[in-house]
Amino acid sequence: MAAAAKKIKIEAAASTVSLKLLIDSKARRVLFAEADKSFVDFLFHLLSFPLGSVIKLVSENSMVGSLGNLYSSIQNLSDTYLQPDANRDVLLNPKAPPILSSDVPLLPAGDDVSPPSDTGAVYACTQGCEYYSDDSESICPKCVKASIKCLMKYVAPVKTATTGGSTRDGSGSCSGFVKGVVTYMVMDDLKVMPHSTISTINVLNQYDIKDFGSLEVKVVPLGVDEGLKVLKASLQTKSVLTTVFLP
Repeated sequence: MAAAAKKIKIEAAASTVSLKLLIDSKARRVLFAEADKSFVDFLFHLLSFPLGSVIKLVSENSMVGSLGNLYSSIQNLSDTYLQPDANRDVLLNPKAPPILSSDVPLLPAGDDVSPPSDTGAVYACTQGCEYYSDDSESICPKCVKASIKCLMKYVAPVKTATTGGSTRDGSGSCSGFVKGVVTYMVMDDLKVMPHSTISTINVLNQYDIKDFGSLEVKVVPLGVDEGLKVLKASLQTKSVLTTVFLP
């Protein structure tokens, strides 16, 4: 348990980024945040998570609604009631698709949230049956034999070599979803758009801000703990940034 906690702590230190919040101090709410590529990639990556991974990350006991109860029911169900070839980990610990590089910030390291590594493989029955699996210990349901062979292995995407600190998109990294050449505006409800003077004015008009003295700028650090809080709040409220950073 201590080793796991240490691992999470190290990951948090390595993945810490920051947000610049514009706060309406009178209304006690975050109007928007200025964010770089790292935070936006993290937000977009959340949409690739299977439900089982989301529930596991935020804890089934704190889930709003009934999905947490469904998750714990699968956990607690005796093997007596499961099909012989059923694997509950398929539901409890589903794999995220390999759509991003494995260095997504603000997430705890682990197979349940990271894309497949270069050790991923596809296996098939040696008797020529049409079944295949990603588990080397699977048993063919047709001939009921555990003799399987590796058909192919997963190869991780090759990161583009940098020259002078930049890459093809000029951002310093070709991984993730968005380019790093601009600053992004993340609203309290997690709407994302490129940051500009015009977009800032539109937000101030939207909230009818006339007293600029009530506006406060605050820079906050984000690590794994904050990332998980953002994930949890995004399932519960439209005031995500206010909930996480102005409790």
